[in-house]
Amino acid sequence: MRRRSTRPRFAPYLFSAPAVLLYILFTLVPVVYTVWISFRAYRLQGSGIGGRRVDVFAGFDNYATVFSDSEMIAGFLRLLVYGLIAVPLTLGLALLFALLLDVPAARAKRFSRTAIFIPYAVPGIIAALMWGFMYLPSTSPFSYITRALGFGTIPFLESPGLFGSLANIAIWGGVGFNMIIIYTSLRSIPVELYESARLDGATETQMAFLIKIPLTRPALILTGVFSLIGALQLYAEPTTLKPLTSQITQTWAPLMTIYRDAFITDNLPAAAASSTVLALGTLAVSAVVLWLSSSRRKAGARS
Repeated sequence: MRRRSTRPRFAPYLFSAPAVLLYILFTLVPVVYTVWISFRAYRLQGSGIGGRRVDVFAGFDNYATVFSDSEMIAGFLRLLVYGLIAVPLTLGLALLFALLLDVPAARAKRFSRTAIFIPYAVPGIIAALMWGFMYLPSTSPFSYITRALGFGTIPFLESPGLFGSLANIAIWGGVGFNMIIIYTSLRSIPVELYESARLDGATETQMAFLIKIPLTRPALILTGVFSLIGALQLYAEPTTLKPLTSQITQTWAPLMTIYRDAFITDNLPAAAASSTVLALGTLAVSAVVLWLSSSRRKAGARS
């Protein structure tokens, strides 16, 4: 009897091996190293010229420092205010544009989709620089108009308008990506549902609220999680605008504090602990959002 070859059995593993290896090397290994170094600390051993810095086990001291650091706590509070502005507006505008493009009477759909999506292709730093020049009183076209009308300059880079200015950059760049996801979900809804609703006398607005939005809930949840993760990773925008205003400090956002600890003060254990806390917080927020949406979906199915 001829023996069957075992090569096809191992073929999928051979094809996936490079991706798995890269994932281990560039994701799992850095994560494990970050967690490990977060439990370490630098101590000065000896005194004078002969003193040297040694690496010792510190337990949860670095994590205790993170939760007691007033600058880090203030950064999270600022991040909360920023998220409350950026996330709802990003999702709301993305949903609105997707619904408008899905209306049969809409014209120039291809051009509109491209125009709305283009800002997403602009790198975050470039977008922050561009908007920064439009925020500066001396170069802002908006402040030029208000000065000409006798209202003075618009304080884009002053508190409390700074939060809206930063959120505007994220909204401008993120609406297009989320709109594409929601619009793709809308296009997958069977046409028969719309035809039945029109025969029953439903308007486009009624179909939007009763058919389209409920059936695109998975896409809305996905874009919501993406927007939350993006808000928690705020870094490029405040860092780029920092030279333009005195309102943004080196520790304005949590990631800015982590960068300071890692690359300016050379305190890698503190930066590792803060990174771990931020990563776990991001994971927890995403899990809560997914759990709430799943519970609501199950409750709706039962009723």
